[in-house]
Amino acid sequence: MSSIKILQNFLAVTRHKSVAAAAREIGLTAAAAGQQLQQLEKEIGIELFDRTKRSLTLNSHGRSLIEPIQEIIARYEALGSNLKTDLSGTIVLGALVSTLMGAFGKTLNKLKQNYPELEIKLIAGLSSNFLDQVVEGSLDAAIVTESPFALPQNVQWTELYKEPMILIFPALSKSRKSSSNTQTQLPFIRFERKTWTGHLVDQTIRANKLKIQDGMELNSVEAIIELVRQGLGYSIVPKLANIAWTSDRQLKIQELPGKTVYRKVGLLERKKHGRQNITQAIKEHFLSTL
Repeated sequence: MSSIKILQNFLAVTRHKSVAAAAREIGLTAAAAGQQLQQLEKEIGIELFDRTKRSLTLNSHGRSLIEPIQEIIARYEALGSNLKTDLSGTIVLGALVSTLMGAFGKTLNKLKQNYPELEIKLIAGLSSNFLDQVVEGSLDAAIVTESPFALPQNVQWTELYKEPMILIFPALSKSRKSSSNTQTQLPFIRFERKTWTGHLVDQTIRANKLKIQDGMELNSVEAIIELVRQGLGYSIVPKLANIAWTSDRQLKIQELPGKTVYRKVGLLERKKHGRQNITQAIKEHFLSTL
């Protein structure tokens, strides 16, 4: 029968969609990771991936095994947990990079300090991509913004905190402050429209009846902030907790002229999964720090 490490290798490949990337995570060579996948398929008697010379794609058989294998690993890691007072084991979390620059980053550090035997693996990406990965089980949970669309019935989202959306401009030198219209003449750097945060930016523009001149479109809050610092435009972004907004000499913050819109950040998870003790502790610990 397959060892726990072979099952962990399978889950790593489903998360990264790459044998080489999965091998780096679990400390194997790409060749060894590939051999373990073949061994798992041989023992089960079913091919779990559709293979070509250049790609490896999880098929329907492989997708159906993600959750059962997660449960096996969770049960294995829980052995002896009744003798421990602290959380232990591994949870794989998707997280927006901007949430690590926000309030969740501080909570993550406290969790690691309080529960040294708890391993948190973070996968960076976009909220919409995380939803698919949580549904299929390749992620245990994800820290994402509130979805502008109805969620599937088998998942739930719990709000952890919220951030006001703000206008940011490049700080102007004294010689450029003579015209009050200088800032509004800059191009608008927009968060990618099709993303969940992009929908929130559009909502903010409509709610405040802003007239903008579109320039660039990116899917990274941190990249947008840096471009504004360089004077390439202005933008609407969430007010992240871990940025020294008031002391940043390259940025100027402006409250919205009308309605304040908030980006709500929360934990997305399936309603039933093998890491609920950990996600519940994350929610309780985070909410207790607010």
